[in-house]
Amino acid sequence: MKQIKIVLIGGGTGLSVLARGMKNFPIDITTIVTVSDDGGSTGKIRSEMDIPAPGDIRNVIAALSETEPTLEKLFQYRFKENQIGGHSLGNLIIAALTNISDDFGHAVKELSEILNIKGQVIPSTNSSVRLNAVMTDGEVVCGESEIPKKNKRIERVFLEPEDVQPMEEAVEALKEADLIVLGPGSLYTSVISNLCVKGIADAVVQSDAPKLYVANIMTQSGETNDYTAYDHVNALHRHVNQSFVDYVICNTQDFDEVVLERYKQRNGIPSEPDQARLEAAGIEVVSHPDLIQITPEYYVRHNTDVLAKMIYEIALKETSTIEFERNKGKNKRR
Repeated sequence: MKQIKIVLIGGGTGLSVLARGMKNFPIDITTIVTVSDDGGSTGKIRSEMDIPAPGDIRNVIAALSETEPTLEKLFQYRFKENQIGGHSLGNLIIAALTNISDDFGHAVKELSEILNIKGQVIPSTNSSVRLNAVMTDGEVVCGESEIPKKNKRIERVFLEPEDVQPMEEAVEALKEADLIVLGPGSLYTSVISNLCVKGIADAVVQSDAPKLYVANIMTQSGETNDYTAYDHVNALHRHVNQSFVDYVICNTQDFDEVVLERYKQRNGIPSEPDQARLEAAGIEVVSHPDLIQITPEYYVRHNTDVLAKMIYEIALKETSTIEFERNKGKNKRR
C-alpha cells in the first residue's frame, strides 16, 4: 500500500516537536523549514558565513533522526558562551558541510543521511535571506528577531531579497502531497516566512492536497496580539492573496486563573477559536478534549501524541476520499 505523503511547513520549536510526533506513524514525511532566523548561534553563523539560518533545520533533523540517542544529544549539544562562541555542534556541522559542498541544501541532505532521519528535511530556499515586516503604522522592521520587539500590529512580512527561489525538492514534495500542514509555531516568523518564498506559496496554493493549519493556543506578544484562530488564518490567506486553508485544528478548552495570569505577564491571552467565522469561510474546525497539556510551570503546550494522531486521521480520511474520486474520474478537492 502506498504511504501517505504529509508535508509539514514551519520552523521554531513547533515544527520539530510535531515532526517528532508524526514520525511514529506509517507515513512519508517531508518538512519544509524556514531559514530566516537571525538570533543566537544561528544568527552568528549566518552573518559570518552568509548561509541560510541552520538552527531550525538542525532541530527538525534531530527530531526525525533514528540514530542512537547519544548521537542525537551530541548533535544538539551547545557549547558555553566562552567555548566556540556558544554555538551548537549541529549548527557548526551544517556550516562545515556547507563549506565542503558549497551548497546549503546539499549539506542538509548529506547530514540527514548521516543521522538516518525518517523522511526529508528541506530548507524553503537555498539562499541567505532576511525577514522584514511592515507594521500597520507603516514602519518597516528589518530582521526576524527585531519584529516582536516593536510590539506593533503586523501588516505583512517579506523576505530580502524578495525574488529568492525555492528548493526544487520542496516544490516537488508539495505537488505530490496528500496533506499539507502549516504550524504550529510563530505565525509570521516561523510559518508565513516560508510562504514569502513565492515558489513555495504558489506550490501550496496549486497543490491538490488539502491544507491544514494548526492554530496556536495562545497569542504571541509582538506578533499576534489579540489574534483569534480566524485572524491567524486570514493572515495566511493575505500573504498568498487567496483562501486555501481547508482545516484548522484549534483549542476549545478553558484555562484556570493560574495559567491566564502566567500568560498575562507575557502579554498573551488564549487565542479564541472563532469557530463560526472559520466555518462560514468553508473551513472545517477540528479539536480534541486532550489537545492541550499544562506544564508544571503552568505553560500550555500541544499534546504532541494527540495532535499527531489527529493529523494522521485527517490524512487517512482525505487520502481515501481522493482515491475514491480518482476511481470515479472526478477531480480532487480544491
